[in-house]
Amino acid sequence: MLTFNSIDVETANADRASICQIGIVHIRDGKIEDRWQTLVNPEDWFDPWNVSIHGIDEAAVKHCPTLPEIREELRTRLRGCVLVSHTSFDRVAFERAMSRYDLEQLRVTWLDSAKIVRRAWPEQYGRRGFGIKNVARDLGISFTHHDALEDARAAAEIVLRACDSTKLNIDDWLRQVTRPIFPSSSAASSAASVKREGNVEGALFGETILFTGALEIPRRQAADMAAEAGCSVVDNVSKKVTMLVVGFQDRSKLKGYEKSGKHRKVEALIERGLEVQILSEQDFSDLMGIYVQPYPN
Repeated sequence: MLTFNSIDVETANADRASICQIGIVHIRDGKIEDRWQTLVNPEDWFDPWNVSIHGIDEAAVKHCPTLPEIREELRTRLRGCVLVSHTSFDRVAFERAMSRYDLEQLRVTWLDSAKIVRRAWPEQYGRRGFGIKNVARDLGISFTHHDALEDARAAAEIVLRACDSTKLNIDDWLRQVTRPIFPSSSAASSAASVKREGNVEGALFGETILFTGALEIPRRQAADMAAEAGCSVVDNVSKKVTMLVVGFQDRSKLKGYEKSGKHRKVEALIERGLEVQILSEQDFSDLMGIYVQPYPN
């Protein structure tokens, strides 16, 4: 069976609940049957940095529907389906946005195409390089990155290529993504430092995470959670960073800036073409809630 739907979202700011664009691609028997996209008024502010990435601003969504106003469309298109997204960020975005409006969560079976990529081609992508832009380029899939419909199409085509390469179908992949990538690997971590090595079998292995600002939980605890989920945790900005978690910013320590030095350096890396997700602490907490057991207070 090669029937599934693929989805992607863009957001207005670092809060993953601030969905401002949704793209959906419907795959039936291995072929694109339908496509649907809409701009969404997130009823939230737009970070200029996000706008610079996807080009959507307040003016573009001023007269567009809110998420509750398209809930029935989403229900009609997605209810009961296997829904592909590349990494878990779109899933978290929907869970956060639905909770914000007190809406019923999407009744779908989520399937992470990044997990598929890592298992379909473990030698190449098992440990790194499985971002959608990189994989699509390697597979010769042309698309416009950071357009929700285009990203959804690219994720769908990547899954179809993986199915063809491995001769596994969607039902097979739903089972396969729960199995180890490297059967005998183990995690390593250090209890004495914020720096951590990610659990090689964690769902987010290959991501490198950096924290900035004050978190509600101890930073070492946050680092442990991230490492258990598979993320490497670093202390400083580098080209390896793929996620920045932004906690509370004490303006008295920002030397007149609106953002921390780490935050500004990461934005400079993004400007140079690196793909880095900027998350709020709430987004990080939601993401960890999917993959790790809660830590005691």
